[in-house]
Amino acid sequence: MFSHLDAQNRPAMVNVGAKPVTKRTAHAVAIVSLPHELAALLRDGEIATKKGPIFQTASLAGVMGAKKTGELIPLCHPLALDDCQIEIIPNFARNEIAIHCRVEIHAKTGVEMEALTGATVAALTFYDMAKAVTHGIEIKHVRLLEKTGGKRDYHAP
Repeated sequence: MFSHLDAQNRPAMVNVGAKPVTKRTAHAVAIVSLPHELAALLRDGEIATKKGPIFQTASLAGVMGAKKTGELIPLCHPLALDDCQIEIIPNFARNEIAIHCRVEIHAKTGVEMEALTGATVAALTFYDMAKAVTHGIEIKHVRLLEKTGGKRDYHAP
């Protein structure tokens, strides 16, 4: 049933050798809930911190995280991504930001783990840079929104 177990129920990387190379995409999002004092600071846009500009640094970290997914998640294939884009969208009415990660590749395996890792690492970096203001930041709702290519596509309801 699980793709990463062999016939003896031992962990195993999935053999993708016989699969065709196709265009594959994935889109994941991490929602970050902001305490009021932090949301108020973000209303004017980017925040410059001692570690650098918060949104730009989180975006770069997200791309780096997506690129290193094969090193971080056991049994994930190391992949050379064709594209990885991070977009951070503030929603001040809800005191939150949505961190979107979109990944594209031409390969024999999908990139949903790369998209999920990119969104999560960007969210963790945002937390790291903003924790000087408050530790009340909450990373929530990390999920796959869409994947295309391979055996079947997925689109979140």
